Amino acid sequence: MTDTLVPTKHAITRVRHEPRRRILTVQNVERITPQMARITLGGDLAGFNSASYDDHVKVFFPLPGRDAPTIPLPDAPEGAERSPGRDYTPRRYDAARNELVLDFALHDAGPATSWAVQAKAGQQLAVGGPRGSFVVPDDFDWYLFIGDETALPAIGRRLEELRAGARAIVVAAITGPEEKQKFTSRAQVETIWVERPLSRAEDPAPLLNAARALTLPKTGDGYAWAAGESQTAKLLRRHLLDERGLDKAFVKAAGYWKRGAVSIHETHND
Repeated sequence: MTDTLVPTKHAITRVRHEPRRRILTVQNVERITPQMARITLGGDLAGFNSASYDDHVKVFFPLPGRDAPTIPLPDAPEGAERSPGRDYTPRRYDAARNELVLDFALHDAGPATSWAVQAKAGQQLAVGGPRGSFVVPDDFDWYLFIGDETALPAIGRRLEELRAGARAIVVAAITGPEEKQKFTSRAQVETIWVERPLSRAEDPAPLLNAARALTLPKTGDGYAWAAGESQTAKLLRRHLLDERGLDKAFVKAAGYWKRGAVSIHETHND
């Protein structure tokens, strides 16, 4: 089912997908930067659909000492053993190759990082979703993407999808120059790397100050997207609306993590 959310020439739509959990097998593991692992999965991907760059799937990791994830059935008794799950962006899906690529930022000490740092070909994960996609057409004149390490998979995917002739501005927070990624795009891309220590990952100032220092295009229609630490994403959205005067319909912000919270995904609409 598809719903049109913004009935203009920039017709933003929401597409719903049939939810399904799949057991997938690691095909390849690559460190694209010291703190970012790219893991290619294969297996039960028939019918998988990810229509938007900021989709998220729920990834379930094996319990300690196990080789495969434990996913209880819906009618399992309360307290049944289950694998921990976390939300991740499908970095790339190739139906012809039957491959799903996920990027893992290796910073926290949770089950996702613990699994990803030792991941090897042949190991298994369970993946559920996406439940739906928020599809933004590639008919804007310019795009602005702001985020921390957790937002880079979505940003990288969107840059690869943009058409030639579009302009994209990226503001990304990382821990140091070794974490800079090389993005591929047909669009004209300007990337501003904001270096700050991991101890300041929750501090909104580095990204907010960089956003305030930007010179945005004065002509054409733009779309802005911000994601990362939840409060930072919320403040970035307020800046873009209140201080920059961007159209509310064309500004999206999402919280991908929050200190002390487990597996969150918060959308900031107000």
